[in-house]
Amino acid sequence: MKKLLLNVVAAVLTVFGLTGVAAMSPAVYADGSYYCPGVGWVENLAACDQMGDATINNNNLMSTVKTIINVIIGIVGFIAVVMIILGGISFITSQGDSAKVTKAKNTILYGVVGLIVAILAFAIVNFVLSSVFSAGA
Repeated sequence: MKKLLLNVVAAVLTVFGLTGVAAMSPAVYADGSYYCPGVGWVENLAACDQMGDATINNNNLMSTVKTIINVIIGIVGFIAVVMIILGGISFITSQGDSAKVTKAKNTILYGVVGLIVAILAFAIVNFVLSSVFSAGA
């Protein structure tokens, strides 16, 4: 059991480590242009940094609120996925005990419901905030 747990932890850390590297890498295409969030396509990263500072200073309260809400919803979604995984492990290791099987099925069910709620909350919040942004502009 310890070996299985160590393998799962190693796999999760590997995935998150690679995701962090991919998220911080700038998008570079064959023509040498870069994509800067909030700025668009630029010819070099120095231009991205100079233009990026101007767009960062123009952030308003609504975009900050949107970022905070999206992070919270992301954490809730992550917890729901972890609960689904733990329910699956509990289901596999229940050894046919009906009480453990029922508890594991309920854990998986509640994890799926939580994930669906998090996805819908993400969609609703982004839709409402984008409507507010476009109405205010």
